[in-house]
Amino acid sequence: MTLRKLFLATISAATVMMASPSFAATELQVQRFFGACDADFGKNTDVSKAVGECGIITSLINKFAADNPDIKVNVTTVEWPGYDQLTAQFASGDAPDIVTIHESVLSDYQSKGLIMPLDDVLKTAGVTVDQFTGAAKEGATKDGKIYGLPIDNWTMLYHINMDLFKQAGLVNADGTPMLPKSPEELLAQAEQFKQKTGKPYFVQNLANETALFTRNFYTYLFQQNSNFFADPKKAKFNTPEAKKVVEMYKAIYDKDYTTKNLDYAGGINAFLAGEGGVHLNGTWVVGDYNAQSEKAGTALNKGGYAVYPYPQLFSGAKAQYADGHTWAVSKKDRKPEQTAAIGKFLKFFADNDFEWSRTGHLPAYKAVIDSAKFKALPHRDTISAVATLGKPLPSEVQRQFAIQDIVGEEMSAAVTGQKPVDKALADMESRVNELLANL
Repeated sequence: MTLRKLFLATISAATVMMASPSFAATELQVQRFFGACDADFGKNTDVSKAVGECGIITSLINKFAADNPDIKVNVTTVEWPGYDQLTAQFASGDAPDIVTIHESVLSDYQSKGLIMPLDDVLKTAGVTVDQFTGAAKEGATKDGKIYGLPIDNWTMLYHINMDLFKQAGLVNADGTPMLPKSPEELLAQAEQFKQKTGKPYFVQNLANETALFTRNFYTYLFQQNSNFFADPKKAKFNTPEAKKVVEMYKAIYDKDYTTKNLDYAGGINAFLAGEGGVHLNGTWVVGDYNAQSEKAGTALNKGGYAVYPYPQLFSGAKAQYADGHTWAVSKKDRKPEQTAAIGKFLKFFADNDFEWSRTGHLPAYKAVIDSAKFKALPHRDTISAVATLGKPLPSEVQRQFAIQDIVGEEMSAAVTGQKPVDKALADMESRVNELLANL
């Protein structure tokens, strides 16, 4: 080969290498939870064919990468919720560029200057705050600025086995489930359900779980107008309102109106097997449970599946505890093209919020929640009320996941009889306030 031909061949090879996506000029380190499902969706880019949180988030990222070959997306999947790992990454200076963070946790990182405000990035990318639902905007706003691109709002729901409700005589004339309107009515219906079906009214994952206890607790404090975080740095949990909630759940436990020794996976399996009437679980399983209800021979197919927000058991505010998921961006020096790539990624997720809403989560964007295609999804007529019912803790409250663990541990101790109710509430309050005092 002549020297000239060798030179041209070398230039040609170099050109091919530079054009290859594997040599993309811009890289993004993306870290997320929501599970791993590469066997089913690792290469899928048709988001409409994806199901469940993991399938949809995986397919969305795949689609973004396929649509933007000039951006190399390196994805790390962490075990939920991943905050211990994220905190360690920030400490070591190795934080991802974009990371999933709950709205309730944004303040922990924002208050320490670890994540960046996104107002300018979003505006440049074509995403404006007025597109967000009220709940999404409130959850993502800290100190007057947006610190996470909201992708949903979520809450806990009553997932109902209608076959068992029919057997128990707890169905209205219009075919809807009969839901209680007071703690006393809840206990009476749970007793009727147990007598008629021989099964517990509730399926709850109470083993090694704190989140369920805490979310139930917050919801029914809100319904009593309890301003238990009037001071974001000093909780008030040792109150008559809190005692009513804990004693209600203790009665449910003592009277065997609930499953008792199930972890999260066990609770799902028990409900799908028809072992109880109401599964207390989140918006994220609506899509999966509806799919089960459409399969012949399943417990949910036999009589149908229904899903509703928690019933209004107290005469105060019409509210229930809610949170949301966001994409946050670590604060670090970046080249303009990296910031532009982040903006593209965030805009892509804003534009595809309908696909994410198929999980059962409530959309973070007004245009989606008002759209005909969203309203046409199964059960959205009953759960869309969460968009107005949903209420987070005050955004100024830090360490909300750590607080969740403390509240759940103490409520569990009271409900299961390990501690007197008054002692558990006193310990709950003192432990949380000790945590907040040391921030």
